Amino acid sequence: MRILHTSDWHLGRTFHGVELLSDQRRMLADIAAIVAAKSVDVVVVAGDVYDRSVPSADAVSVYDAGLGDIAAAGAQIVVTSGNHDSPTRLGAASAFAAAGGLHLRTSVAAIDTPVVLDDEFGPVAFYGIPYLEPDAVAKAFDIHAPCSHQGVLGAAMERVRADATIRGARTVVAAHAFVSGAVSTGSERSISVGGVETVAAETFSGIDYVALGHLHSPQEIAPAVRYSGSPMPYSFGENSHRKGVWIVDLDADGVTDIRLHELSGVRGLSSLRGTLDELLGDEKYADAREHYIEATLTDTIRPLDAMRRLRERFPYAVHVHWERPEALRLDYRSRIRGRTDAEIIAAFVGDVRDEPSAAERDLIERALREVVGEPEVVEAGAADVEAREVSEADQGQWALFALETDSKSA
Repeated sequence: MRILHTSDWHLGRTFHGVELLSDQRRMLADIAAIVAAKSVDVVVVAGDVYDRSVPSADAVSVYDAGLGDIAAAGAQIVVTSGNHDSPTRLGAASAFAAAGGLHLRTSVAAIDTPVVLDDEFGPVAFYGIPYLEPDAVAKAFDIHAPCSHQGVLGAAMERVRADATIRGARTVVAAHAFVSGAVSTGSERSISVGGVETVAAETFSGIDYVALGHLHSPQEIAPAVRYSGSPMPYSFGENSHRKGVWIVDLDADGVTDIRLHELSGVRGLSSLRGTLDELLGDEKYADAREHYIEATLTDTIRPLDAMRRLRERFPYAVHVHWERPEALRLDYRSRIRGRTDAEIIAAFVGDVRDEPSAAERDLIERALREVVGEPEVVEAGAADVEAREVSEADQGQWALFALETDSKSA
């Protein structure tokens, strides 16, 4: 039997406000193409089918089309729910769906009721363990003391092993959890509510293959305990991942081969850094034109309308950040020392917009008069002004932004 292990589709997710459903539709079509090309018998989806518990109508439409493509390619489908999914909604009409080859395992009650599929060597039992929130499911496992993710998942696996022992079949478990030793990417939602979020890999001992979901990077926890990761990136922190699906082969004695089948990627991610003019003009960034872009601008002055200008060259730019150059990173005291109130205000206007015009500078002067009256003469040694040398340039200045003297150094 050949199994394709995937998870964390997150249908309906946005990327910095950009709708991803068209990319996700293509991603599911790619998985269906792999099923056909590699003669996959069973596709296992280990949770987080949707990005939210109440998915949009468009997300449901993409899901429905994706399942149809996979089924048409020749595979049975086993799905469990993740922490982003609503188990009840995802598992609706499960008995009816099973007749068409879609097997939904989203409830605690069905944990020890496997989907049994046969190959030339006999039966393979597929157990689906949905995301288990400790406080919500402890009673179902007859746990009365406060418990953790380890406690409820351990109880779930006891049920699985008890049933598997009776059947004597080869076993595959799909589970949505954070297993110790795995590495998160930062784009996953925390599941720490209700206790310590991690569970030990030994929890799954005795199972031929464990298909994990929740973490977005493909990784091996033990030879037969693996995360497939998300099939497309959902944060710029994932731009170096080898996105893919695991292809798992079973014979009469269990797993014979596991290999990562990389996905081509719907759209690349690029993190660019430089001045706005460099990003718009330098040919070294040409290959990133069709990528999702996050840009860190290093201009001395914050550029005006930076996102609109970036999208003229990078239509999929989604995030822009201006990073003040090191030379301009001064503390407040250093930035205002020796400057008049009018100069300080004009500099603020320049930082957030552009340099004020002569008419605007006149308005600043008039506003200062309204607030603090006419300019006062700052005398050396004044207790409420920072101790510093008072030059002729200090005479006749407002004292709105004057710094208090440190009493220890006065």
